[in-house]
Amino acid sequence: MELSSYIEAILFLEGEPIKIKRLAEILNKSEKQINEAFEVLDKNLEHRGIKLIKKGNEAMLSTAPEATKICEDISKEEFNKDIGRAGLEILATVIYRSPISRADIDYIRGVNSSFSLRNLLVRGLVERKTNPKDGRSYLYSPSFRFLQFLGVTDVKKLPEYENFSKIVEQFIENSEEETGSEIQPAAVQEIKEEIKNEMAK
Repeated sequence: MELSSYIEAILFLEGEPIKIKRLAEILNKSEKQINEAFEVLDKNLEHRGIKLIKKGNEAMLSTAPEATKICEDISKEEFNKDIGRAGLEILATVIYRSPISRADIDYIRGVNSSFSLRNLLVRGLVERKTNPKDGRSYLYSPSFRFLQFLGVTDVKKLPEYENFSKIVEQFIENSEEETGSEIQPAAVQEIKEEIKNEMAK
């Protein structure tokens, strides 16, 4: 498979801007080779429904301008619906363990959260900023709009905030030390159930 195809796959999986330097590290290529592959990918996507967008030292995939109208219609219809269980899980995780990276959100949930997280960003329920410890990733937090919707002035005033935040934090810390441990799936389910029950109150 060509380098441009690997880049396309990574950008699709990420669902958000990724630094060229990071792509070079992942693919074990030089930044010059990545930029050359961008040209190939850009040409391959010429008559497709998605386009390559580059801004500064970052790149991402986006829908083609010609498809803007239909995508907007679909988005409006989608955003008028409930955010669903996935959205609730992500919101709860972000609330009780913010700021948090997408990698940690994915790990806690056990699935890729890109699409649902992007929907929450578009809805204005969560916000992100560059990770000061790793410029290649973002940290997510609940937005002011979401706190206003909940009717709270501080996330720490949410039910059982200290308890749940410690549970999630401990789980993440353990995952870094005990990757592959048999108790992790049970821990994931326990956190999901506790958060779901709390959000249902």
